[in-house]
Amino acid sequence: MASGRMLMRAIRVCEFGGPDVLKFHSDIPVPNPVENQVYSNFNTCTPIFIYLFKPQFLNSPLALSPPFTPVSSTVSKVLYLINNQVFYKKGDRVFTTGTITGGYAEYTIASIDTVYRLPDTLNFQQGAAIGIPYFTAYRALFHKAHAKPGESVLVHGASGGVGVPTCQLARAYGLKVFGTAGTQEGLNLVQNVGAHQVFNHREDGYIDKIKEATGGEGMNVIIEMLSNVNLSKDLQLLSYGGRVIIVGCRGSIEIDPRDTMAKESSIIGVALFNATKEDREESAAAIFAGFEAGWLQPRIGCQYRLEKAALAHENILKSSGATGKMVLTM
Repeated sequence: MASGRMLMRAIRVCEFGGPDVLKFHSDIPVPNPVENQVYSNFNTCTPIFIYLFKPQFLNSPLALSPPFTPVSSTVSKVLYLINNQVFYKKGDRVFTTGTITGGYAEYTIASIDTVYRLPDTLNFQQGAAIGIPYFTAYRALFHKAHAKPGESVLVHGASGGVGVPTCQLARAYGLKVFGTAGTQEGLNLVQNVGAHQVFNHREDGYIDKIKEATGGEGMNVIIEMLSNVNLSKDLQLLSYGGRVIIVGCRGSIEIDPRDTMAKESSIIGVALFNATKEDREESAAAIFAGFEAGWLQPRIGCQYRLEKAALAHENILKSSGATGKMVLTM
């Protein structure tokens, strides 16, 4: 059992700011779990960072006050479990949809209802890309957009951690999938993971090309990864009754609300931490079925050691386009 006197390696954030606030430490106390929590040792995690560095997110249910270790989805081996019923044993490979004590750390604690067994067919890096990305993609498409087979969906920023599973899920469930990326490598990836048509969102006139591809009918659903840049464009692309689902945002944007009126379109935010137990169970059943059948396959992009977390986040901001999910390893 862990002791509060034991020390571990971890990333700590002591003030809000940019990637440089991520500091590597080797003297952080190891956390102690309580009942219904899983204690495990870190192997891989996926960076999710923007809201953690911005004070305006202090009212979020995930709000943390410095100093803290950033939250993430992680994949690890169970060390022990405090629970009346033992669902996992020491050494089991598991992944989470979030942690209690922070994922950028050598040891972490998660609530048992956010922990899932990692399929034998997937390695640790692929496992790290499941928790938050795949569960967010399913929630965006089906819990929020209520997407149906035969509808069209634009994944605006489809080559990244959430974009890839969104394309895979949408294609498997019978939607007409359009995806955007910022590089040729990204476009190739998006097409390979299920998009019927792809567009370079760094090219002038790509919005007109998307409109033309829909035959003037517009998109039923848009899953938006960078709403502070694209939301106004998205509203122009929607069909009657269309829905823009906000997954990612790095700032503010001005829109004309009248753009939603004639088409009676909707702008809907998504946040995985609001998912109920029933939501998580439904998502898990669909995702695991996809892994078993083979039509879901995590794609990994760049990999960094945990101590290079600041560099990893800096490169996210400077990148010309993602090609799968970035991961941090020990």
